[in-house]
Amino acid sequence: MSNPLYHVYLVLNMLIFLFRPPFQASSGALNQGTAFEIRDLLEGDESQLKMEYLGGRIYSRSYLLTFYSERAFMPGWLAGSTPSCEALELRLLIQQSKFDGLIPKDYHLDQLNILFEKSLNGTSVTERDLALMDILLSDAFILLAKHLYQGKVHPEHLKGIWDIQSKEDDPKVLEKLNLALARQDVRQQLFSLHPKFPIYQRMRHSLKKYHELEQTGSGLLWNNPEPEKPLEPGQRAEQVPAIRDILIFWKDLENYAPDTTRIDVYDSLMAEGVKRFQLRHGLQPDGKLGKATIQALNQSPRTLIEKAMVNMERLRWLPDTTLQELILVNIANYSMDYIRARDTLLHSNAIVGQSYRKTPVFNAEMSYLVFNPTWTVPPTILKNDVIPAVKKDIDYLARKNMKILDFSGKEIDPNTINWAGISSDSFPYMVRQASGRQNSLGLVKFMFPNKYNVYIHDTPSRELFFRADRALSSGCIRIQKPLELAQILLADQRLWTEERIKDTMNGGKEQPVNLKKKIPVIILYLTFWTDGANRENIRRDIYSRDDDLLKLLKLPLAYEN
Repeated sequence: MSNPLYHVYLVLNMLIFLFRPPFQASSGALNQGTAFEIRDLLEGDESQLKMEYLGGRIYSRSYLLTFYSERAFMPGWLAGSTPSCEALELRLLIQQSKFDGLIPKDYHLDQLNILFEKSLNGTSVTERDLALMDILLSDAFILLAKHLYQGKVHPEHLKGIWDIQSKEDDPKVLEKLNLALARQDVRQQLFSLHPKFPIYQRMRHSLKKYHELEQTGSGLLWNNPEPEKPLEPGQRAEQVPAIRDILIFWKDLENYAPDTTRIDVYDSLMAEGVKRFQLRHGLQPDGKLGKATIQALNQSPRTLIEKAMVNMERLRWLPDTTLQELILVNIANYSMDYIRARDTLLHSNAIVGQSYRKTPVFNAEMSYLVFNPTWTVPPTILKNDVIPAVKKDIDYLARKNMKILDFSGKEIDPNTINWAGISSDSFPYMVRQASGRQNSLGLVKFMFPNKYNVYIHDTPSRELFFRADRALSSGCIRIQKPLELAQILLADQRLWTEERIKDTMNGGKEQPVNLKKKIPVIILYLTFWTDGANRENIRRDIYSRDDDLLKLLKLPLAYEN
């Protein structure tokens, strides 16, 4: 990435290097002395090293011992008594790590700034100082490389809510460190560890923009009160001027000159800006200023910086394998996409798990589908929904086309059961719903075997897809376009024409169909991303997961040796 300011920065520091006061010792003697100090620091007591550099600590001691022992403990980041161009570049990259949603102070930035200033200003600098600077730069490179590759926070610290296979390969940080110094391309070696998904670089640009906007947006009102009733075009409200300023700030409202005599009127032009804002936030683009829209409008650049931070961390957790074909479900976006060669062949609205029956984050492989599926009611739904409904009204079963079966598959007459004495916790039967349009799974289900018993399926409740909040299921994923998904999945099976698929779906008889090839399914939770048109998309944190991850990202680093 070309950055003119960065090149100016390097030139200025090179001038400082060229015109610095002469160091008393020769470069060779200096390096030998610094090498001795590096070895003494790394082989010495940890508490001594901690005390010597302002109460901090190194995190990769074993890596550092390997790295420096292989180079006879000679420094890697020095040009005489000053930091080399590579050292200056690494410090800049540490400063810019905030654009990756990381925290620059984690990588010894404060301590390095002090040592750099001391060296570059010609202040008396000791070999011990130079050794310490070199160690801190190497430790910072290793730590930043690991975090860019696999994230700062391990998903297992998030109470089991992430079950996607992580990266298998080691980031090879020492190899990257040696290449960065040998080839003088620190930036290239670190950036090669970014996630390979194009979305990551787009999000990085968005985060940089938000950091720039944070200053310009400091004077706006970011805590507008929520109206008791949605505010519609033509109405007046005292928060209209503040909302107008926010829309202009985010460029959802451009080339707009309000009527100064009616400054508190929510006019039709402003409503068009609200619709654009609503679309970016996954809200119903109705132009009404209701509770959800006001809450979204109250998100400041700092709030969105933190939202971007947690979602970039989630992308770093993903395996680095570039899949040519996959089904991607974004829980927070209520959506499913079928992607092939980076092209979206099918986009469908989706319904996901309610807040107390959350859809899990995991990956699996879709291997078959079932037309006209029956539905054996899962234990949780049986306990919480079906049994209480039957106790109130025995005809519930007939209306839902459900049968009671024992565990051998024999049908049981529900009227022979003493429902008053039945415990929801120890129900001795199964409840199965017959195939048909009324079936809770609709006319087709798509199976990717997993320990959560979660799958994608049709639904008879089509009206729910038009709701803005679609966290309504018991954990499975209902999609608006099941026919279209079936057609794509069976396109490589010549006998499964569109007509046959439709006839089978309406045939009323259960029929499984194996796929010729397994299709990876990834179920993600992203509340922020930047799309191919470089539009930032912001979604509500429906499962309240962002704050927990943000807290972990902000925690001081754990000792990694």
